[in-house]
Amino acid sequence: MSTESALLQAYRGVRPERLPVWFMRQAGRSLPEYKATRAGTAMLDACLTPDLAAEITLQPVRRHGVDAAIFFSDIVVPLKLAGVDVDIVPGRGPVFARPIRDADDLADLVAHDLPDDALAPIEEAVARTIAGLGDTPLIGFAGAPFTLAAYLVEGGPSKDQLRARTLMHADPEAWRTLADYLARISGAFLRAQVRAGASAVQLFDSWAGGLSEADYREHALPASTTAIAAVDGAVPAVHFGTGTALLLGAMRDAGADVIGVDHRVPLDRASEVLGGTTPLQGNIDPALLAAPWPVLERHLEEVVAAGRAAPAHVLNLGHGVPPETDPGVLTRIVEWAHRS
Repeated sequence: MSTESALLQAYRGVRPERLPVWFMRQAGRSLPEYKATRAGTAMLDACLTPDLAAEITLQPVRRHGVDAAIFFSDIVVPLKLAGVDVDIVPGRGPVFARPIRDADDLADLVAHDLPDDALAPIEEAVARTIAGLGDTPLIGFAGAPFTLAAYLVEGGPSKDQLRARTLMHADPEAWRTLADYLARISGAFLRAQVRAGASAVQLFDSWAGGLSEADYREHALPASTTAIAAVDGAVPAVHFGTGTALLLGAMRDAGADVIGVDHRVPLDRASEVLGGTTPLQGNIDPALLAAPWPVLERHLEEVVAAGRAAPAHVLNLGHGVPPETDPGVLTRIVEWAHRS
């Protein structure tokens, strides 16, 4: 780990000489080497095979020269390791064999403990990755409890998380039991990655944007705070969600050092909301990766200019790399950022 890397300087609020850049979902589906490496291997099997997970994590660093690796895994991996029956269905996403529909379902779920030794494959994969990274830092990650809870209550992906939001209000005690359990699971997952040498962590709350600020603060923030607190400040923590323009301050209140901003709100506006004191990460619109370079370059210039309103800025996407992205475009963005 290099504590003086551009990324970690920015995460600490110090603007480095070179603009750091990495991409959410950089390790995976847009890379031909990833497709070749994972051919014939199910997603969760790849995540739990240490040499495979390490190789996939390293691939975008070799190809693009990004300033950080993001650990290749999935938000449901710690639940899988706890013995929960979950699979990632191609073209759909995580699907749970037993959604949370009643008290018996909830009692069965929370009985699935996650002992530290269950995380041994994760620690080994992180250690193997770090051995190949040199001075490039590794970012560990986990899913935020609200997003995981929504998957579990819905049974799989959902556009509006209606079942989850209904449970949140109809049975707050059951919701708290579920959220607390998931906070412990996600926190243990983060802690294992840090223990093995990750230089930073990121908590993903993909579906938090469906909540009002009041609902987020009451029903989601406490569990996210618990998850982030699991690393005990040992490394910087980034908190990212989509559609969360109204939640940025609340997400920081969960204990984050850095706030990831999606492509819907300009970084200077986000910095203003946060009082100009919080480092930001983001927020290239992924749709523009397929635009002609002059169009994309103008957008990059706007993003970087807006990012100067924050104490420090890590250039990233406002969401993940689309699978059809030309990898050469990502490499070109990195080269452009390092010249800026």
